[in-house]
Amino acid sequence: MTLPMTFLAAAIAATAPNGDAACRDVVQPAAPKCRYAGDGLADGRPAARWRGFNLLEMFHMGRGAKPGEFLESDFRMMHEWGFNFARLPMDYRFWIVDGDWNRIDESAVAHIDRAIALGRKWGVHVQVCMHRCPGYTVARPHESRDLFTDPEAQRVCAMHWAYFAKRWKGIPNEALSFNLFNEPPNVSEEKYAPVVRLLVDAIRREDPKRVIMLDGIAWGQRPLKAAYGLAGVGQATRGYEPSSVSHYLAPWVGTPSAKPVWPLQLDAPAGILAGTGKRELRAPLEVRDLPPCRVAVRWGRVSGEVKVRFTADGRTVAEAVFDPKSGAPGWEDVKYYPQWRIHQGSYTRATEFELPAGARCLAAEVASGDWIDLASLTFTAQDGRKAELHVSSNWAKPRNFNQRFAGFDAKEKFVPADASRPRRYADPGREYLYRRMFVQWDEALANGTFVMAGEFGVWKMTPHDIALDVIEDYLSLWKERNMGWALWNLRGDFGILDSGRADVKYEDYKGHKLDRKLLELLQRY
Repeated sequence: MTLPMTFLAAAIAATAPNGDAACRDVVQPAAPKCRYAGDGLADGRPAARWRGFNLLEMFHMGRGAKPGEFLESDFRMMHEWGFNFARLPMDYRFWIVDGDWNRIDESAVAHIDRAIALGRKWGVHVQVCMHRCPGYTVARPHESRDLFTDPEAQRVCAMHWAYFAKRWKGIPNEALSFNLFNEPPNVSEEKYAPVVRLLVDAIRREDPKRVIMLDGIAWGQRPLKAAYGLAGVGQATRGYEPSSVSHYLAPWVGTPSAKPVWPLQLDAPAGILAGTGKRELRAPLEVRDLPPCRVAVRWGRVSGEVKVRFTADGRTVAEAVFDPKSGAPGWEDVKYYPQWRIHQGSYTRATEFELPAGARCLAAEVASGDWIDLASLTFTAQDGRKAELHVSSNWAKPRNFNQRFAGFDAKEKFVPADASRPRRYADPGREYLYRRMFVQWDEALANGTFVMAGEFGVWKMTPHDIALDVIEDYLSLWKERNMGWALWNLRGDFGILDSGRADVKYEDYKGHKLDRKLLELLQRY
């Protein structure tokens, strides 16, 4: 379904930072004059970028049967620190009566009234978000009905938004906006766009001028193109990529196999080591300019009996033979495939050897056999410093299989030895985020869409220096584009207050433990 297109009236005149002319095409653009019949959207985009926090008093009913009280102290501190935005991610079950989603409890909604009033008192914009809406949530438990396919869930969700629109009609957009619901899954535009249209229409019938934000598809990863230019409707992205950094050791995402590193490698090698029977996939992995070091190689899936040979400048330095057999040491998930008459399995042990002094190029290739996944190579210098090169399994022609080692102390330790794609940013962390997150959102900006980051942050178990580094990369890219942001959260595991990090020297502040370094970083952007 293609939505009718009109453009927001309001825009912020914005330019890129001085000296960065190459980036001036990606800031929030000026939108054409609004053709929306309701008009009055001139204050739709904030006069100053939204910069603030998520407040979680009504975030999840599992934390308590009754909604929490939004705290005036939160709004006061945000104001005193120079922040101007609070997103309220909320669970609709707090404001329904006895589990009946057709009945709204106004005494529970009064908690939201209070937050809006506090925001107006302290100059903090409030964005009301149904983190769990009738028919959809990213949390547990899932909703029993599906907002994207169930007409009843759609009707009820629209009814809730119409109620809110009528209740708060007349509150200016500078004080209040709506965020339809949190992080839709990886659905098609054909499924998402009609739901957006339905909810926007329900709000517009009660309050034609209310500014509305919708979250990007796939949990905020990419914009809804069908909504480009939809009057008074912006879109929200996220700042959690890569999750190996932002959610390290978070219990709700599982336990990663390695400690977080930042920045992640750009242009990492991708492919498999293949034998002569797969000539189109056959290429040696080469790493140049390595010093004398110890090499530890970890593997993935292996197909049949495979011999891998490692050479240094053409001279063999190590060989390893892999033969998937059930119950054998080091082997997991071994299966027999009768159509190929071959066993495949995952090898869990490392292959280790010494790289001699004077070697200029280490190469790995299949000497005989079918194929093998090469997961990573760890190089350990004589003084104990380490560098890890990850390889992505990819059943396409190997790419970036020729790497150059830049040094143990280099921020970007491995780079392609041959010509690589042009880079927009010299900083590898910002270049990584640009490629993974910002390219598609730059398209939305270029189409006149107002864009912000509704959530971002790094959980408390990631080392603090890494957390600050990745957060600053995000903040820099958002500021360049004149995009607002909201940290998840103000108080708690992602926040600047009471985060519980073990590697932070906290400052006592009004009864809280303040992460001063994170606060000052946010204030700079």
